[in-house]
This record gives sequence, structure tokens and C-alpha cells, in this order.
Amino acid sequence: MAHDYLAGFGNEFESEAVAGALPRGQFSPQRAPHGLYAEKFSLTAFTAPRADNRRTWFYRIRPSVTQGGYTPLATPNWSSAPLVGGMTPPDPLRWSPPPLAAGRDFVDGLVTIAANGDAATQAGIGIHLYRADQPMTRRCLVDADGELLLVPWSGAITLTTECGELDVAPGEIAIVPRGMKFAVDPHGGAAGYVCENYGAALRLPERGPVGSDGFANNRDFLAPVAAYRDADTPFEIVCRFQGHSFRADIDHDPFDVVAWVGTAVPCKYDLRRFNVMGSISYDHPDPSIFTVLSAPSDTPGVANVDFVIFPPRWLVAEHSFRPPWFHRNVMSEFMGLVYGQYDAKQSGFEPGGMSLHNAFVPHGPDADVYAAASSAPLAPAKLDDTLAFMFETRYPLRLTRWALESPALQDDYRACWQGLRRHFTPPA
Repeated sequence: MAHDYLAGFGNEFESEAVAGALPRGQFSPQRAPHGLYAEKFSLTAFTAPRADNRRTWFYRIRPSVTQGGYTPLATPNWSSAPLVGGMTPPDPLRWSPPPLAAGRDFVDGLVTIAANGDAATQAGIGIHLYRADQPMTRRCLVDADGELLLVPWSGAITLTTECGELDVAPGEIAIVPRGMKFAVDPHGGAAGYVCENYGAALRLPERGPVGSDGFANNRDFLAPVAAYRDADTPFEIVCRFQGHSFRADIDHDPFDVVAWVGTAVPCKYDLRRFNVMGSISYDHPDPSIFTVLSAPSDTPGVANVDFVIFPPRWLVAEHSFRPPWFHRNVMSEFMGLVYGQYDAKQSGFEPGGMSLHNAFVPHGPDADVYAAASSAPLAPAKLDDTLAFMFETRYPLRLTRWALESPALQDDYRACWQGLRRHFTPPA
């Protein structure tokens, strides 16, 4: 079923599934319309600056406090920062796509690859893979530790949230606010990447001299419209809190929000709408020019995490090496591929695969790409049918045991550079 959406990013939205369900002129009347309960969802401190303040008022059939108490839940493959034990080597690392999981929903099929910072202090990120072929039937998830950025690469999903439903397919992303209940229904088998952002919420980066339009435009982000379920059916609530998983029972469907108004909302974005900027003279610009979303840190200009994409684009730089250059970076770079081929690697990096180049780890185009690009005719060329992305983060990423011991970890990744030979000839 096609869904309706509200367009914009950071807007004050309002939506009601039943006419008159939203109170007018105030948020918390003595009696909410239609016998509903008013419940405030605060995503930022009350006193956060107006431009950064995020909150939503829900008008629901029963308030969230009616749920039962939490007990520990085993989710052995979901880990949170700080990761302890093990040793992450300062090497370039790459993984082939892990096999898709069978008979699992989103929670049970989630596996952590890496993390940094500390979830308890709201700094850093967790990076996970989701692999699911089962819906979260009578089950929902609340992540109190972080905002979730979902990047599907195989199969579409429907996200049911307290604000309504979102259909998300490969080539699109979705953001679920920290602390909001949601469930994932895969359309058959589905797989993708997840960035669990422990820090400040993701926002659109400043455009600077680019001006008032470009990059990811606010109007292309889509939020759901109110859609409630009214069922006295037992439900399980899974909560991620302080790096541990818990479960609680509730005697009714928790997606019972009839109307809502606010700025703390889930959304989706079609990455094909990204307005790419690039060099029309010479050199390859820094990849920050491809930033879709950024979560700031306490240091100006340094992100807790940037979400960067490498989409289809024209390459026209003159007398220049056009692929990404050889690099050693103070930031740590985790990459994934949604579809196509990444322009710095001719082989070995497949859709659903991953690479990690931690702080100051050398990386760059492979030998074949370097040889081709350094001698190719520099006519305008269209890089098409490709979508790679990067989670770039300020702290080094520590790998989980699952990632280090996975059969998908390629032991020959470094071989792609071994064909880079000496060309230097000193002057006589």
C-alpha cells in the first residue's frame, strides 16, 4: 500500500488520523480530544536552543507508562561502545557481503561490526548490519542509546513508528529518532547497514558559499502521517539501554498514536535526490562535499559522524587524477556499497560489503584504477549506476569479535595495491 508523507526536514509537522484529534491552541488540555492521552516525547533538553530543540506531542489511546517492567534480553550479536577486549589492527580492512540471515527479524538479525566512543556519555557511534526475512510481529524496538540511520542495500522494508509508516527501499535511507518505538517489516529478505548515532542528532550540513540550494535539500525528506492501530493484543517491547537489551510486555499494540505534532519525527530520503557538487576545473575535492547528514561533536568543524555518499556524477576535471586520491586521514572511514561499483576499486568491493580505514590507515585507488586513470583521455565522463557511502567519524573504530573472525573478512585486501610500482626517475 502506498503511503502519504509530509515533506521537509526539521519542520514543525502535525498529522491526525482522525479529524479533530489534535487539540488547538494548546498541547495539554484538561481532556484531550476523543478521550486520548497527551504524551510529550522530548528528544532534546527542554532548554536547548530553539533551532536545535526537538520534541513531539503524541495523542494516543493509552500512555506508554502502561507497559510492564523490563527484564534482560539476550542479543549476543548487538554490542555497544565502549567495546572491551580484542585488538583492532591498524590495517586497511575489507569484508565481502555476509550471507543473508534466515528466520530472523530485525532485532534478532542485527550484528555489530564496530563502535567507538561511549553510548552512556552520548559520544561516538555503533555500526551494524541488519539481515531479516521475518516481520517484527507483535514486537517493537526502542533504542534509548542512539538515533538510527538505516541504509538498505537488499530488499525493501516498511518501518512502523509512533508517527506512522515509512516504506524504504535500496537507494533510500531512513532515520529513527533516539527513544522512539518502531518495528521493521521486510518485504521478503532484506539487508542493510545501520549507524547507531550516540551523539547529537543528525542534521543537514551548512552549505556555505554553495548558497541556498544544493546537496540534500530539506524538501526531499519525507516524514510519515499519523496511522494508528487499536488492538488489545499482547506485545513485546525491546529496549536498548546503556549498551544492554531488555524486554517488557504490554497488553495492547503500542502503535496507537492517533495524532501528533512536533519536530522529533522519523523520516526517509531518496539519495538519488542529492544535488551533487564537484570540480568543474581541476583536482578531486575533499569527500566532505558529498555529505548528506552530519552529527556534530563538541569541537566545531569535527563531526561525531558524517554520512557521505558517492553517487552518480559527471567527471570533468582537467589535467587531474579524477578518482579519489591516496589518503591518510585523522578521521576514521567505514564504507559500504548499495549498488554498482565504487570508482576507486575495480573489484573486491561488492554491494553489501564493507571496508574500514581507521585513523591514519593508508588507503586509496587500487593499482588497476591508478594505472587506468593516470593515462585515460580526459574527456567528460559520466560515473553512473553506482552508490557507495561512508560513515566518517572522529574516533577510531574498534571492531567486534564477530567482524574480526567473520569468514567474510578478506585476507587479501592489501594485494590490490601491490601492483603500484616505482615511476620516479631522478633528474640527471
